[in-house]
Amino acid sequence: MNDRNPIGGRDRYSLLAEAASPRCATVGDIEDLSELFAAAFLNDPVFDWIARKGSSRGPGLRRFFRWLLAVRAIPYGEVWMARGVAAIWLPPGAPATAGGLVHQIRLFPMFLDLCGFSRLLRGQAIADAMEKHHPRAPHFYLAFIGVEPRLQGMGLGSALLEGTLRRVDATSLPAYLENSNSRNTRLYARYGFAAGTNIAPRGAPPVIAMWRPQAGNRNRDSAAGQGSRTLSQ
Repeated sequence: MNDRNPIGGRDRYSLLAEAASPRCATVGDIEDLSELFAAAFLNDPVFDWIARKGSSRGPGLRRFFRWLLAVRAIPYGEVWMARGVAAIWLPPGAPATAGGLVHQIRLFPMFLDLCGFSRLLRGQAIADAMEKHHPRAPHFYLAFIGVEPRLQGMGLGSALLEGTLRRVDATSLPAYLENSNSRNTRLYARYGFAAGTNIAPRGAPPVIAMWRPQAGNRNRDSAAGQGSRTLSQ
């Protein structure tokens, strides 16, 4: 546990237990979740590169996550949450990008609010890179996982990730994510994600594509050799 975290032992174990067995979020959770994700990603390297600076960043992030949750995530039933932690998954068949040109034009005010004019092209470059490299095979896509800042360092993200991956394994499908923070690479590797290439556009912080094979293939890879195990050492 982080020494700066005021949560006591009993409360910590209660939070971890809840994170390991999360509940499915509903539309009634959108406001709380947009606050959580905006706080969790306020200083994320990629958002720090594309989002406007200063006091406008927080409201812009909240608006972005409010849209993402309401329109592209919660309707598909794979947003999972517990106290202080949440994960936005998209199941196979859910669109991984914002859609066609007309839809993107409608979203222009929201992205302008997030990026400002000076960083709008950065935001578009990141979005284009993610769309270009997104896998085409059916899979579960972990778009975001976030922990309330005051609760970070307690293992809540790990507990939630493990709990939601059990659902993914039950479907016998692979999983995919884009890792925008190198500190999380070991965590994702521990749960079977193998680091691929950096898909970020020139000048942007690294965005590492990470793929997790379906359970049967992952077990065979482990039996055959080391695979990506060196990433978690």
